[in-house]
Amino acid sequence: MPQEQTSLFDIQEIDAENIREVLAEVFESLEERGYNPTNQIVGYLISGDPGYISSYKDARSKIQEIDRAKIVEILLSEFRKNQ
Repeated sequence: MPQEQTSLFDIQEIDAENIREVLAEVFESLEERGYNPTNQIVGYLISGDPGYISSYKDARSKIQEIDRAKIVEILLSEFRKNQ
């Protein structure tokens, strides 16, 4: 049966979901190592120094694959949704 409507593909939403997943993985990795994930991620986002993120479970390499400005954009978008 042919589809009546055109399907929309939203690459920005897929990117946002991937970023959310990476942040969740990094957050969990930092917690497992005994760090305060919020403090460590904020330190990384402000300074750009990957030393704030543990290499445990490849957390450092995962977060470095994402533009820091994009991470901030996603965090602000989530904040706005929760207002």
